[in-house]
Amino acid sequence: MGIIQSLITTCKLPDITPYIYLTDVLLRVGQHSAKEVADLTPRILKEKFVSNPLRSDIYGWGNDAIE
Repeated sequence: MGIIQSLITTCKLPDITPYIYLTDVLLRVGQHSAKEVADLTPRILKEKFVSNPLRSDIYGWGNDAIE
């Protein structure tokens, strides 16, 4: 539980919605180079990928309140 809470807090510091962050990382991790794994931390991910976050196929099915 502590790991999840820490991850959510880490997302909130750079003003990233945890749901959007987790969805983006889980979709991106398979196509991302292992040597560039630091790019997937909330702060760096926001700098590099904020303009085009990956979203799940079910995004928009009543998820308007998430952002």
